[in-house]
Amino acid sequence: MQLRDALDDYKRNTGHATRFPGERRTVTGRFSGGEGRLVHVDADGELRDFGYPLTGQTGLVRSRIGLAIGDEVIWLDETPTEQRYVGDTTLIETVHETDWATVTRHDVTLGGAHLTRAKVDVGDDGHANVDPADLSLVVYARFAPDGRDDRVGQLRYDDAIEVYHADETDFLASDTGFADLRGQLPATFPELLDDAPTDLPRDRDGDRYEEERLSGEVIADVPFEDGVATVGTLLIDREETTREAARDRLAELFAELDDRDALAAAASETTPSVPESVRARESVVADLRVLSLLSAESGLRIAGPDFDPFYATSGGYGYTWFRDDAEISTFLLGADDRLGLGLDDWHVRSAEMYVATQRPDGSWPHRVWPRSGALAPGWANARIEDGPDVDYQADQTGSVIAYLAQARAAGADVEGLDETLVAALAGLDETLEADGRPVVCQNAWEDSAGRFAHTAATFLEAYSELALHGDALDADAIGSRGDLDPAALPDDLAAHARDQAARVYDALDDLWVPERGCYALRETPDGAIDDRLDSSTLSLASAHRSFDALGGDEPEGGDGVVDAERLDRLVSHVETVVDGLAHESDEIEGLVRYEGDGWRRAGQRSEKVWTVSTAWGANACAELAVLLADRDDPRAAEMTERARELLAHVSPGGTLCEPTSYLPEQFFDDGTPDSATPLGWPHAIRLATVALLDDELPQFADRIAADD
Repeated sequence: MQLRDALDDYKRNTGHATRFPGERRTVTGRFSGGEGRLVHVDADGELRDFGYPLTGQTGLVRSRIGLAIGDEVIWLDETPTEQRYVGDTTLIETVHETDWATVTRHDVTLGGAHLTRAKVDVGDDGHANVDPADLSLVVYARFAPDGRDDRVGQLRYDDAIEVYHADETDFLASDTGFADLRGQLPATFPELLDDAPTDLPRDRDGDRYEEERLSGEVIADVPFEDGVATVGTLLIDREETTREAARDRLAELFAELDDRDALAAAASETTPSVPESVRARESVVADLRVLSLLSAESGLRIAGPDFDPFYATSGGYGYTWFRDDAEISTFLLGADDRLGLGLDDWHVRSAEMYVATQRPDGSWPHRVWPRSGALAPGWANARIEDGPDVDYQADQTGSVIAYLAQARAAGADVEGLDETLVAALAGLDETLEADGRPVVCQNAWEDSAGRFAHTAATFLEAYSELALHGDALDADAIGSRGDLDPAALPDDLAAHARDQAARVYDALDDLWVPERGCYALRETPDGAIDDRLDSSTLSLASAHRSFDALGGDEPEGGDGVVDAERLDRLVSHVETVVDGLAHESDEIEGLVRYEGDGWRRAGQRSEKVWTVSTAWGANACAELAVLLADRDDPRAAEMTERARELLAHVSPGGTLCEPTSYLPEQFFDDGTPDSATPLGWPHAIRLATVALLDDELPQFADRIAADD
């Protein structure tokens, strides 16, 4: 997104009840990609690239597609439109109904290329009497190579247009050539300063000779052949790919992918194939598609498509957070184990990147660029800046440890994994206070500081997973981690992790609030107890399940097993949080993030419902149900039912799941989705919860159905 676009959107949406001006929204439409480049096809058909964090290339920042007869143009984004995915793939079918013809489009992103195949059908369904031979496709495309909309130039060939700045070069080509072609300068200063937004593209200006070549904007007239026209764009690094090779690649794609079936077959290769045994689960297919779309070649993921690159109303979303990413990895590992999804390569790539990005003190930074793991802009890098740990999110390190320990046990063969786990254990110890709870730091929502129940939960889970799977770890494996001293660690690291887990387990009593029947959100920096309900504290359920596993197969005895009093408190806590954060309007139903959450409310008086919180509630109920079922506790059936009810809200057909199958981050009470869409975290939680319920709690399915 360029500043010109942000200003244009600001003019169009200032004062809107549920839109924050200056953003590029993805709450409608669908994405295609899965191999790096990420292209959004909006519900009206507009194309935009969102893959910069994944590839370092900006590509398309604006586009329109129209149908023309002579000088008259019908823009397809102004016509009735329907859209869907084709099968399990990332091929997007968009059908536009115009007065002249029905236009059926198929869009697919393959590596650095994106193809749009348009077919016209004049038919007899109310269309004007036109000759298909008189129709042409009009393509308006604005590129921003290297993120620039200035100092950009064009080169033109018989079969393609090259838009370039320095390193990135963007190509536009047509399988049927170009009947007409012109350039256009971006919005001018007077247009930017005008109160009214600017409608683009403009008519041709014969007085501005330079606009034909000195901009990233192109308007092309593309002829149909036998009612079909195909347009392709390709993003390259000029140091890696020659212009001749780029043009050959586009010509090759046009030749090979000349019908819908060929496009669908190519698109199916960009996402994991779903086993036949679970293909009927629409949510499983959707979750794997989304998580693939959000992944860089490195294996790291963006949190979601970056709708707010100028930080107008947020801190941005197109980065990798180690909390979100590691929890997604953990959820995927568990789901793969239960459903047989064949994601071994994903698990290894994630582990390799966590090893590569660990800091010398055993921790992980706030945010990194997923394409490389390089440090990205952030506000919680205290351990890099040598500041106090207040501006550090210790839960991120806990989440990574829990995943790496489980990946190690699952057989992930990654060089340096043991060294990383030992260093992470030492780093975790540094941020555990003498009373058994983590230091004052930032929370999971990144909007306050304190000693949080959620952070403690990640520490409990990290220590427990290390104790379970840390056999044969050697303190000397710290090796090159220059900030850490192997002599400071005990000889038996698994036993040490077990002891640390027990300390955190006991220390959680400090946060119990008997009058509310729940664990507090945090202890504030000045020592007060903040007893508000917070959905992040639902992580205590999975953490206690990890801790409980330290007792082996004897739920009623053994060192480190969740005792009866703690189990009662967990049940009370989960029920209190789920009930207390439940919010329902005429349009939606789910959980809000925490009591008093005021973020992105616009004119709404109450807190907004979050898909992460709702999915977390479902997962916590399921995890707790397994703990209860292990003890033949009758409360397991009720907790399973709660899990299924919450899961239904974020499942296809639920009020928090869009018809696209996507889970936006938030919803207004009127049902309007908001913020990053799709958000990877709730998709991973949904996938893991479906797998957990089906695999470990099937005994309650018939009982729940009978009760219904």
